[in-house]
Amino acid sequence: MGCSGVIAWLRLDRGVCRVNCDEGGWVVASGRRGAGRGDGVGLLGRGSECAQLDQMVAAVRTGESRVLVVHGEAGVGKSALLEYAGGVAAGNAQVLRAVGVESEMELAFATLHQLCAPLLNRLGALPSPQRDALETVFGMRAGAPPERFLVGLAVLSLLSDASEERPLLCVVDDAQWMDRSSAQVLGFVARRLLAESVALVFGSRERSQELLGLPELEVTGLNSADSHLLLDSVTPARLDRRIRDRIIAETKGNPLALLELPRGLSLTEVAGGFGLLNTDPLPGRIEQSFLDRIRSLPERARLLLLLAAAEPTGDIALVWRAAERLGIAPSTALLSEMDGLLVFDVRVVFRHPLVRSAVYGSAEQKDRQAVHSALAEVTDPQADPDRRAWHLASATAGPDEAVAAELERSAGRAQARGGLAAAAAFLQRSVALTTETSQRTERALAAADASLRAGDLDAARRLVHIADRNAQDDFQRVRAHLVRGHITFAAGFNNEAPPMMLAAAQRLEPYDLDLARETYLLAWGTAAFAAGDRDSVMAISRALRRLPPPENGPRPLTLVLEGYALLVTEGRSAALPTLRRAMAALRDYPVQDLLKWGWAACGVSCVIWDDRAMHETYARAAEVVRAAGALTVLPIYLASLGIMTLFAGEFAAAAGIVAESESVAAATGMPIAQHTKLVLMAMQGKETGAKALIADTIGWAGADGQLNGVVVAQWAAAILYNGLARYGEALPAARSSVSGADMCTVQWVLPELVEAAARAGDGTTAHGALEELADATEPCGTDWAQGVLARCRALLSEGADADGLYREAIERLERTLLRPELARAHLLYGEWLRRNRRRAEARTHLRTAYEMFAAIGMEAFAERARRELLATGESVRKRKNEVPANAELTQQERQIALLVRDGLSNPEVGARLFLSPRTVEWHLRKIFTKLGIGSRRQLRDADLGGEPESVPQ
Repeated sequence: MGCSGVIAWLRLDRGVCRVNCDEGGWVVASGRRGAGRGDGVGLLGRGSECAQLDQMVAAVRTGESRVLVVHGEAGVGKSALLEYAGGVAAGNAQVLRAVGVESEMELAFATLHQLCAPLLNRLGALPSPQRDALETVFGMRAGAPPERFLVGLAVLSLLSDASEERPLLCVVDDAQWMDRSSAQVLGFVARRLLAESVALVFGSRERSQELLGLPELEVTGLNSADSHLLLDSVTPARLDRRIRDRIIAETKGNPLALLELPRGLSLTEVAGGFGLLNTDPLPGRIEQSFLDRIRSLPERARLLLLLAAAEPTGDIALVWRAAERLGIAPSTALLSEMDGLLVFDVRVVFRHPLVRSAVYGSAEQKDRQAVHSALAEVTDPQADPDRRAWHLASATAGPDEAVAAELERSAGRAQARGGLAAAAAFLQRSVALTTETSQRTERALAAADASLRAGDLDAARRLVHIADRNAQDDFQRVRAHLVRGHITFAAGFNNEAPPMMLAAAQRLEPYDLDLARETYLLAWGTAAFAAGDRDSVMAISRALRRLPPPENGPRPLTLVLEGYALLVTEGRSAALPTLRRAMAALRDYPVQDLLKWGWAACGVSCVIWDDRAMHETYARAAEVVRAAGALTVLPIYLASLGIMTLFAGEFAAAAGIVAESESVAAATGMPIAQHTKLVLMAMQGKETGAKALIADTIGWAGADGQLNGVVVAQWAAAILYNGLARYGEALPAARSSVSGADMCTVQWVLPELVEAAARAGDGTTAHGALEELADATEPCGTDWAQGVLARCRALLSEGADADGLYREAIERLERTLLRPELARAHLLYGEWLRRNRRRAEARTHLRTAYEMFAAIGMEAFAERARRELLATGESVRKRKNEVPANAELTQQERQIALLVRDGLSNPEVGARLFLSPRTVEWHLRKIFTKLGIGSRRQLRDADLGGEPESVPQ
């Protein structure tokens, strides 16, 4: 008894109901089952699921956003539920639809383009970087490949803009077959919907990595009563109760299984149960049922089904043009034996995805090649070159250089659109079709690099092994070695990567000096800033000294390399002139260079102790990386900017950077070392929270081999305990931090070590640290360097020498951006004056220190200054950086308020925080209510606080 168009009349307790089957979901009219859509129609046994979908659509109509992943095994009725949701929303909302197609999984942004196609006329309303990103990935314009997170922000803005006019329901069925680029972008968007009238609903057999953590609705089989009702409706004979119970138990109430298992069996076989002895599990048994029906079809009908299965877009005109080349007449589609497996309407649609997979999986190789060849012939090479290339590759029986070259060109186009996973897939197939050894090696190298950047490390390792094995010359071998080094670093083995990258850089020198220099810088940065590998830093620096000068004069890259090499091998005095020239050159270096190796070059400003250059460099770099949407490297730049912001005493802004970093980590799924948060909590003196975070960081960073994370955590502990005046605890933390610190961190930790050792009575350690600090600061001559050095020298001096050094420290630090360092100089001088019985003078400096610490938010240091004031005989009340009681802002709200206070518009704030402008406006209304204000202008005078906390995601 066929399903398509079949209507069974059933008698229920409350009257007669009509049951019509539709892709595993059973629609019931005028009866007691299911939730209605306003037309008396619901789904058999799906009352609670339909009610949840009703609530979702109702919420969207009131201006809220909703996300739902509907998942369950094949045939359980997910598509029917998605269709139900579309029916509920129709009339009051615009419904956008997309379907993942297994054979399209290698085409970048294919599913996303399906979904967004009706909205492309709205692209002009987006900010230009977002508009350009979408036009690029959809092939509407040429341009540099955008970061997928910028694409995600553009899609979020596009949906938000469209929802201003009319609520949106976005339905993505067969989400398990979305191409990876689309899945990543839509997962990103789903996590950022909040106050838009947008619902995003996925139907998927399993929960993919990109959709994990989103609200879910698991669809299971029908209950016993509904399963009996359904089975009875399609069984041509009355079943023995035990046979019927067995069928229902074995299918677990799967609607499609209940339909398919009895199909094709005789009355006797069904009634006696002898045809149900197959022991294959679902969905194998369902697919087998489809296969039995397919095999009974005439040859031409089977070929037509295979042709439709191989063509992913459902383009009916394209299918018929290809069918004509295969000699298939249109009348074939009308054969009664087709039995509803395939529907020719606006598009060619299979009754169920398992039909497609059964058809394609069971076909002979020669037939697959024939239909792909026909599809390649009729696919426009200008309008759709990538699908044509994929069809050609599938039609090719053996190696074929022409097809391999087509795939290589398709990979280039995919890469230009930012589809790294698609580019990797094209290149991997291209490697398989290439016979010429040198060309195969080149393509394997390109495929390994694309796979690495797409995050498929296993494929990258396999391909780089092929490249290495087939390399025809040393240049190919060394490039394979370089890719292997990048794979090692990406896998987290930081201590193994620097030597590998050093070796690759050295072997690259005879072939490509520019690439060798870039590799040297990445190796140096990896060793110095990521792995804390001092031996590798020295080896890399010595190798750099042997490089020939550049032919066309120094570039920023070469100046940075020369400066770093001199710093390590000859010392700071020898390196300073070159480092200063590098610093000047870096102010204007190209965006693409910054994105490639800027994170390793930005340390120049801190090495030369230039606070203003450091602030300018890190702020510009973070802004450039933000604008490019390069979220994978943005946390590195934010960490540097965050530390500099703390040095300036801008705790609220630093807390905003912490929140942004956490937002990026949530968006990318990449864990980050919370350097800014560690130091912020330590400077604030929040002992309980800081101690927990310090211990946690030391634990995971130590286990992961990330020495830099351990160093920063110990530095934070030294700051914390110095602030609490517990110098015996500060001393070992500072000593441990100095022993493993990189070029920048060590000079920040040394003042903590000098103070802790001096106050703990360890003169030997204090003087040793002072000597090391002098080596780092004296050649620089900046107010920052000389001010900190004078303050530390004063700690170890007596009489007039100490007095003069403290005054010098205060005078120099007053000319910097470094308010906490200045406040600490006043504190130390006040403490020294009190111990030398100069109480009146001590009160002046201690009062200044106390007021500065309280204003900045350094509570432990403020308390230390308050106790010293009390010891001078002055009465002083405790004071905090107070926030109004009603201003209980979340960290994300505080960050939005800070950005708005700085003059950013809602779209600009949204672009910074990966939110839609509408969500920013929603947050602002809450902020105004909490602060008791009514306008953006009033935010200028509002106290927003600066306590770091996790951002709700």
